[in-house]
Parts: sequence; structure tokens; C-alpha cells
Amino acid sequence: MMKIGPALPPLSTLVSVLCLAAATSLLGGCGSEQAADERNNAVDYSARPLPAKLSAQADEARESIGAAPMFKAKPRIGVMPVQYQSPELAGDRYAKAESSRVHSVAEAPLTTFSIDVDTASYANVRRFVVNGRLPPKGAVRAEEFINYFTYGFSQSAKASAASPFKLSYEVAKSPWNSDRQLLMLALDSSAVELVHKPSNLVFLLDVSGSMNSPDRLPLVRRSLKMLLTQLDDQDRVAIVVYAGAAGVVLEPTRANERATIVGALEQLSAGGSTNGGEGLRQAYRLAQQAFIEGGNNRVILATDGDFNVGVSGTDELRELVQRQAKQGVELTVLGFGRGNYNDQMMEQISNWGNGNAAYIDTLLEARKVLVEQLGATLQTVASDVKIQLEFNPQQVTEYRLIGYQNRMLANEDFNNDKVDAGEIGAGHTVTAIYELTLTGAKQPWLPALHYAKGEAESSQASATEYGLMKLRYKLPGQSQSRLVSFPLRVQTETVGSVDFNFAAAVAAYAERLCCDKYLGDFAYAAIEQLAQQGRGDDIAGYRAEFIRLVQQTALIEGVED
Repeated sequence: MMKIGPALPPLSTLVSVLCLAAATSLLGGCGSEQAADERNNAVDYSARPLPAKLSAQADEARESIGAAPMFKAKPRIGVMPVQYQSPELAGDRYAKAESSRVHSVAEAPLTTFSIDVDTASYANVRRFVVNGRLPPKGAVRAEEFINYFTYGFSQSAKASAASPFKLSYEVAKSPWNSDRQLLMLALDSSAVELVHKPSNLVFLLDVSGSMNSPDRLPLVRRSLKMLLTQLDDQDRVAIVVYAGAAGVVLEPTRANERATIVGALEQLSAGGSTNGGEGLRQAYRLAQQAFIEGGNNRVILATDGDFNVGVSGTDELRELVQRQAKQGVELTVLGFGRGNYNDQMMEQISNWGNGNAAYIDTLLEARKVLVEQLGATLQTVASDVKIQLEFNPQQVTEYRLIGYQNRMLANEDFNNDKVDAGEIGAGHTVTAIYELTLTGAKQPWLPALHYAKGEAESSQASATEYGLMKLRYKLPGQSQSRLVSFPLRVQTETVGSVDFNFAAAVAAYAERLCCDKYLGDFAYAAIEQLAQQGRGDDIAGYRAEFIRLVQQTALIEGVED
């Protein structure tokens, strides 16, 4: 199937964007039904307000089209009226932003982290930029930017008969610091044969009052209809909703009974508060009731916010979700909308549920997650996947891992099978980027130690290896992990490949948006140029979209300046 990447509207059409923001499909105006579909990006609730210059232009545009800065949606029968608030009254919540740390190989040769296949951060940040605002720093997770894209680091591919993975890596000069090198690791599961397993899916849908917006419940319906086209009579679908109370809308039903399932989706309306905890319990009960041995048993949660009624304590939620994951029912979280979005909680509960998190801002993003990458979204091929690198002090003196700040593990956790880590789905590729200072570099990050440790004992590989990568994972349904090791041989090539350049550009973009500490004067223009060098064939159009996103971000920053 050919992929078609989502197209971004030009930033220059400010009046059009404001028109969309002011006139939802419930109010009419500003275009046809097709235009209403694109209003997923129209109403924005940003933690960073519009810069003064752009805000003044926005006020003028509002006056020219007769739109008020605050308005109420025209209610449907059975739907609670919702008051749309200005960005300054935003309720989105994000974790505290953190910068990556530099480590000395002499002091800390080991680095250990859990893999991450989530992509929610990139799609969420894209929504901010498309709407003319910089995202809050806590919304940016560099690893989710990097892993939004697929790469072909195949020149050094290594595989093991005992592993479902293939490892590729590449080392080349850092684009933003000639005294550093970037090490890119790609863990690829695409070699795993994708066998269609019967799926037992429970859609857990937030129908609280805040979901009454074109970019929320209507987009949820249309997204799930796309998912239904990928299922057949082997699969089962059930629907649970939650608002002030939770209830079963559809008992487990064969997926080929599409009219019945679509009818259940169409009858949903939004209203009430958010009893997410009770909804989770009912969804898990249905999933266990229709459990398929050896199949994909999963709850798919679609929400714009968090759980503010019922079981909402972190410890209680965690215990519920983790217990169900151990019993074979995993959890995927799909985020929608803005203004009430609890990004941190959505990421956490998907991790606890051995699942993944995505943010759906458009139908094209829904297609990417639920059609093009359905196997990766629903079919887990390995769980508790951990990576540990041991750097060779004769080759590497310093390192920092870009992103993965909330996925770091203690080194002793690597061999402990009781410590939870990330899952990887069929077709997923997990990419990690380290910035390295090699031995003999003129300007190391860290000061020299007066009482330096003695050099590590020489090994037969010391002159030919950057280090050793160890991978630990569990096959589905197993409790004991497997271990695979890959030596990282020294490479003489200093110019990065097309994929290397693009991945580096994505990493730099995330770093520039959040916690910029190591990029120096490597600005958006340089990031765009690097991404252009890495654009490649780009059949799906996702890389071209990224380049436009960089361009728009530069324009927004220019207005702020």
C-alpha cells in the first residue's frame, strides 16, 4: 500500500487558520464538509501564548471575519454545550522538561535504557506548530520525534538466529559539532514474519463533555472506522464508553459485522465528567471475557484528557493496568484534542499496559497509526526490551544519549527480569542516537580529572570497537529474557548517509525546541538544510512534511524575536 504523508497548511494563511479556529463544524462557515474535516488543527490550547506581534495580527483577523475570541458550540440533541476557551486558559499538562546528561566513559562506561516506540510527542508538537505556536518544552520527547520516521541503516546490519531483531548502526561526524561523532543505532523488527493473529479489541472511548469538538469524538469515530477496514471475521470488537459513568455500548462482536459496530459508534454523544477508572475496569472485563489464546488482546483507549472521577490515583491505576498486562491484555492509548490533555498520564499508562501511545491530530495521522502501521500498533513481537552499551575507553571518552530521559534504567536493572521495559511491535524500528567524544578530541565536554582512573585493561578488540551493545528481551508470553550481544566496530567513514542526515536533523529539531544545550549556533536553517540532504525518495511524504514543519517553526520564532 502506498503511503501518503499528511500535508501541512502554509503558515502564511493566518486568516484561514483563525477562521477555522473560530468556526467549527457545529457553527458552520469557513468552507465545506471537507474543510470541517481539517479542523482537527483549528482550535488550539497552547501552554505558550501567541507572541505579541502575531497576537495583534490575530485580533485584527478576528475583527475582519467577525469572530469572537470565545464562543460556545451549538449543541446537538443529547450533547452538553462546550465553551471553547482561549489559549491562555489552557489545561494541557506535561512532564518537566529535562536535558540529556554527558557521562565520562572512565567513570560510567555502562548506559542502560528501555526502548520506546511511542510517537505521540511528534504529532502533538506538530499540532502546535501548524497552529502558529511553539510547543511547551515538556511536550518534546526527542526519541518520539526520531522514532516517528523509518530509516534504512542497512550498511552494517547484523542479525542473530536467536533474535527476532536486526541491528544496524552508523557513526559519522556530528553536524553541529566537528569535535564530536554521532552513533546511530537502529533495532529493526521488520524481519519478523507478520502473521495475522486474531484480535480481541475493546475500544474504550471518552465521551465526556470536553470531547464535543470536531477534533475529538468525531475524529475518534472516523479513525476507528478506518481500523475496522483492516479487521475480518476472526477478530472481535467491543465498545465501552465513559463520562460521568461508564457503560458497555457493544458486547464483543465479529469485526465483519461492520454495520453493527459503526452504528454503535454513530450513536455516541459527548457529555459529563470523566470516570476513566471505571471505564478501564469495564473494558478489561470485556477483554478477559472474549480473551483469545495466542491472539492480540488489547484495550484501545481514545481520550482528550485524564481521569478526574473514580479510580484516578496513580498507584491504583498502575496496579490495575500492570496486572491486566501480565494477564495478556495490553493497552494502546490514542490522544485527541487539546486544552485538557494530560500528556504525562497518557504516556505512563500505555507504558504500564505494555502498549504504545500515539496522538491523532488528523485523519492522515489516524491512517498512519491504524492502517499503515497496524501490525506495529497491535502485534507485540517482544516485551521488556532493554538496551545496554558498554563503551570502550580506548576509543570513546564521553557520551550522551539524545532523548530517552524518562526511559533510563539503572545498570543493574538490565539483568533483572522483574524490571519492566518497553515493547516492540511487528515492523517497528527503534532508533537511538548517542553523541560521542572520541579519544584525542580537542574540546571534551567534561574537565580532566586530577586523580584519573587507570586505563582499562587492554582487550583484543580495544583497537577495533567503540563498544559492545547488549540487548535483552522476552518473547510474547515468556517470563525469562534472552540476551544478544553486538560489537560496534570502528568505522572509517566520516560522512553520514541519507538516513543518518535525516535522523540527525530530527534529533536537532527536538533539541532546538527543548532544552537546547549542545547545539551551539546550529539553527533552524541548518536543520532544514540537513533534512533536505536526508530527504531521499520519501515516497510517503513524511520527510517533506518535517521540512515544512522546521520552516514554520523558524517563522514562528522570527515573529517572537
